Amino acid sequence: MAGLAALPRAAFALDAVRVTPRSTAIDLTSKIERYESTGDTIQISIAPGRDGIVRRIAVKAREGSTSQGWIAFALTNSSDEQIERLLVVPHFRLVGSGVIWPDLGSTRIAAITASEGIRPEREPSPDADVFQITLDPGTTVTYVAELAAPEVGQVTLWEADAYRRKLNGLTLYKGIIIGIAGLLALFLTIVFVVKGALIFPAAAALAWAVLAYACIDFGFFQRIFLISDQVERIYRSCAEAVLAATLLVFLFAYLHLNRWHIRYGTVSLIWLLFLGALAGFAVIDPPTAAGVSRISIGVLAVVGLALVLNLALRGFDRAIMLIPTWLLLCAWVLAAALTVLGTIDSDLAQPALIGGLVLIVMLIGFTVMQHAFSGGTIAGPHSGDAERRALALAGSGDMVFDWDVPGDKVFVSPEVEHILGLKRGTLGGAALDWLDAVHPQDRDQYRTAMDAVIESRRGRLRRDFRLQSSAGPYHWFRLKARPVIGTDGEVIRIIGTLADVTDAKTAEERLLQDAVHDNLTGLPNRRLFLDRLDASIALGAEDDEWRPTVLVANIDRFKHVNDSVGHSAGDSILLTLSRRLGRLLRPQDTLARLSGDVFAVLLLSEQDDKGIDVLAEQLRQAVANPVTYAEREIFLTASLGIARHDPRAPIKPEDLLRRAEIAVAHGKRLGGDQVERYDAAMRQTTRGDRLGLESDLRRALDRGEMRVAFQPIVRLEDRTIAGFEALLRWDHPRFGAIGPQTFIPLAEETGLIVDLGLFALDTTARELAVWQAALDVDPPIFASVNVSSRQLLKHDLLHDLKSIMSRSPIAPGSLKLELTESLVMENPEYAAQLLTRIRELGAGLSLDDFGTGYSALSYLQRFPFDTLKIDQSFVRELSQGRPVILRSIVRLAQELGLQIVAEGAESESEAIELFHLGCDYAQGFVFGEAMSLAQARDLVGAGRADAA
Repeated sequence: MAGLAALPRAAFALDAVRVTPRSTAIDLTSKIERYESTGDTIQISIAPGRDGIVRRIAVKAREGSTSQGWIAFALTNSSDEQIERLLVVPHFRLVGSGVIWPDLGSTRIAAITASEGIRPEREPSPDADVFQITLDPGTTVTYVAELAAPEVGQVTLWEADAYRRKLNGLTLYKGIIIGIAGLLALFLTIVFVVKGALIFPAAAALAWAVLAYACIDFGFFQRIFLISDQVERIYRSCAEAVLAATLLVFLFAYLHLNRWHIRYGTVSLIWLLFLGALAGFAVIDPPTAAGVSRISIGVLAVVGLALVLNLALRGFDRAIMLIPTWLLLCAWVLAAALTVLGTIDSDLAQPALIGGLVLIVMLIGFTVMQHAFSGGTIAGPHSGDAERRALALAGSGDMVFDWDVPGDKVFVSPEVEHILGLKRGTLGGAALDWLDAVHPQDRDQYRTAMDAVIESRRGRLRRDFRLQSSAGPYHWFRLKARPVIGTDGEVIRIIGTLADVTDAKTAEERLLQDAVHDNLTGLPNRRLFLDRLDASIALGAEDDEWRPTVLVANIDRFKHVNDSVGHSAGDSILLTLSRRLGRLLRPQDTLARLSGDVFAVLLLSEQDDKGIDVLAEQLRQAVANPVTYAEREIFLTASLGIARHDPRAPIKPEDLLRRAEIAVAHGKRLGGDQVERYDAAMRQTTRGDRLGLESDLRRALDRGEMRVAFQPIVRLEDRTIAGFEALLRWDHPRFGAIGPQTFIPLAEETGLIVDLGLFALDTTARELAVWQAALDVDPPIFASVNVSSRQLLKHDLLHDLKSIMSRSPIAPGSLKLELTESLVMENPEYAAQLLTRIRELGAGLSLDDFGTGYSALSYLQRFPFDTLKIDQSFVRELSQGRPVILRSIVRLAQELGLQIVAEGAESESEAIELFHLGCDYAQGFVFGEAMSLAQARDLVGAGRADAA
């Protein structure tokens, strides 16, 4: 036998507790004997039986060696029937748990041994150790319990039905309390979302903390998640620390402590950080953390009461409203302190305290709501209609306009004069004096609108006009008014509001300017140029002598200038050239920038052919004069084309401009630096070169004349480079750069497009691998390559694509194949199967020019596209203010989960509008033209530097 150390009474027999069939609950806490043991066996003297003999029994620990100790108690059944009872030892009991190093609960009893009779059996229970006790008639049984914790807490012998009725009653109560706490937390969270002020998230956080505390204290959390005793102690300790922290945050936010004294804010922040660290410390030492949390709650209640009373004496409304709730909180803290110290010893104390805490949070919620929805900003329920209107006007920020028509007296709010920098009372007086302050161009419309309202004696007036400030500039104001009719049926007053809309008008004018002007030079763009050309042609239809002339100037080999000195220098050179060309024109003429290095002139001031030739030569010489940039002289030449309108042969503005461009192309074939007049034979020359171009095109790849250019695709959210579109370019040895609109149709007809497409795919894939290695971003940078009908129908496409992707390590889906909807609809069933195979190989799929072909929506869901490209014709709708189809396409793509790329963005305003409509990406002139491989690498390198 191991050595024993028993309490003083251990040498005597136990006093047996009498159990009768009618007894429902017997508290055995004071009847048990406690024994300390350092071994795994204990010997005790049992209660005397019927013969009065005191015997000794030895009990061995069932779970190996233990140092937690033992308890023993004796029960006697003097009746003539068998009695069954439940021995209940709660895991956690707030009563008597203590303040410093509190008892946070655990399994209390490991096993129970009976001196005789039926062995006690453990009943399943998450909240307590429950054992089935059976007493035979006329027996006295001694029970020895092996402890699993240092403290045993409360020990009660319950009649089974009475115990279950108690549990059921408490379960209903606990469910009601948790339901109220949950609804309260949810309601305060909704209020926080609606109102947004700091006080509401603080109240919501406190409500959620109380809900969590109640769920853990009532065992609700433990029933959902099966956790060990140690983890439950950590959760209970953390819940008390969070409760203290959220109570501190609420007090700080509600009383605006930082506005009263900086020390309040500093102390609160330090205290809050301490409580946050305490919640983390609970993982290491839960009792210590719980004890400090309980002390913090008590201190916070006392300090908070002092602050509330102090601020209430100063007249702070919030503090006055919080007094009843905080007094109730102090009473709750006092009751909780008496409970944990054991002064209040009742099983109902613990659930009553939780219910009281929920009640306090409910009162806090009412206090917060009273503050939120009552005050000077909202009129009382008995306010009159005139008071409501006055409050609404004050809230809107608009200014009053009042015209006494019979008395001819105008009154405006002093804010109008303040905005204009005028002395008070300057704008008051007769209507004619007021009218003098209105911009001359707005006076007639203003006067007409006023007269119309007076004559009709009804209606509403809405008019924008300008008023001059004392400094000179004009401010835009919006007048919204209505007439007041007198008893004689005539208008006696016109009353309304004035709002300063100068910023909105300025933004509107800027948008209009950007829509029809070039962002770099400020010159009219192609749209405005064609509009003015159309107007001049219409004027020429009425006057045979009126012959508008179009001159197009294309800078020769300007791409090489960009490559050598950079795009910023190229922009500076273009700006210099635009100013030179503009100085040679007269006011009635129009200079426009059609694209990167192409300018156009609508010449109306000169009707003589000789004078036109002289001006064209002057324009050529203006370009030929060297441009100085960074102490370096740059020499340029230009090819000019001239096309004149003939009133006897009506022509569209686009066709007249096209004639001038054909003349420019003819001049470039002759070596550039030429001035050429359009002649019908130039079209024949273009057609005659077709056979030679076909022959040259067949050898272009072998000679290295083909190259791939890359046009940036920008992510609209942050204006970063998201990818590029690969475009084929042909540098012809004799004709220079030949556009894809010339050689792509020829390649399609001859079948050479297959080899060209394979070249573009291979080059793009290799370059994409270099970009992704240089720029490690998520999502990875991508590249798009156009696929022709011949490539799609060619059975080797899958094999070629697989070979290309195996040679270039690129991210899946980053190499996108672009197909037009008209192409896939040529054979939709075959296309659907082939596109699925392409996706399985790891390539992306982009539907190009959506909306310009079939727009077969039923098939669109079947094709595995991941990207949809919107044709630039729909982007043009933005400048017309009617983006109906564009908005519908964006909505459709979003519903299908497709990424959206908008083509042809030519101005910053269009880019902003596309972003607001929901487009993910955009490409166009505003983000840069197609660039060389080296320039694309430099751009990706810049993006990498920005990311770093």
